[in-house]
Amino acid sequence: MGYSVDLDREEALKKADPENMLEALAGLADQCRRAVELTGKVDLNFTGPFHNIVVTGLGGSAIGGDFLRVLAGEKVNVPIAVNRSYTLPRYVNKDSLVFAVSYSGNTEETLSAYEDAKIKGAAITVITGGGKLAEKARQDGVPLISIPSGLQPRAATGYLFLPMVIVAAELGLMPDPNEDLADLIRSLEEMQKRLAPKTGEKENPAKQLAKLFYEKIPIIWGASGTTETAAMRWKGQINENSKAPAYFNVLPELNHNEIVGTEVPGDILEKVELVFLRDREDHPRVAKRFEITKEIIGDRVSGVTEDWGE
Repeated sequence: MGYSVDLDREEALKKADPENMLEALAGLADQCRRAVELTGKVDLNFTGPFHNIVVTGLGGSAIGGDFLRVLAGEKVNVPIAVNRSYTLPRYVNKDSLVFAVSYSGNTEETLSAYEDAKIKGAAITVITGGGKLAEKARQDGVPLISIPSGLQPRAATGYLFLPMVIVAAELGLMPDPNEDLADLIRSLEEMQKRLAPKTGEKENPAKQLAKLFYEKIPIIWGASGTTETAAMRWKGQINENSKAPAYFNVLPELNHNEIVGTEVPGDILEKVELVFLRDREDHPRVAKRFEITKEIIGDRVSGVTEDWGE
């Protein structure tokens, strides 16, 4: 089988990357470092205590809320919800912390939910690159974390996610994240070198996976409580960047439904390339389920790749 792009020719990669996502990814470590700096300059005008946290946003601006929900699952004593609608849940009130997140600042659903948060008396923090949401925050005296514009929202995850972690920690809702943040940035810098366009295919796991996906249907399976949001993110990035179908699901839930949908039709299953997103903190029973699931489905699909979190 031939491939339409020589993955070891940088000029070919650039031609196939009109939105310059490769450069945006290369800057992720710096973006995370900058997000920490920007958040540290914001004065919060509330202290809590809070009974719940709600992140309201859409698309790439909402995914940070899902990362926060998973990250904080065993670290935070209040529930965290992600709202992708024009209005907020009825339980939101003066004891709620609401993050209104919109990279453009003009997402109509988020603007509407922001107004709803004001009516309900919630404590609000705005994270945005500008637009009407930034204007409203300034007018209302709401803490505003202004992040650089000019990126695709899906390439601004560091800016859209880390400020929430830092604010939650400052309010005493999460442990001090500084050591973890330093480890994160170091890891991203190392990965950027290993996965860079100039790194050859034989040493580059990203290029190897890209070839496995060629003319296939990627399906990404993660684990509840660890890699579930990463699986969702992989799926969305393939949809938006490659304009191609991709799907995701989460163990153990998928073992109770989706797994039985992998017997027919055989000609489509042969086009399915599965990726298991694994983590050493997966629940032991989920880790076992990954192994059993691979045994059950491995010979029905094009292939199964296990990618472990670092």
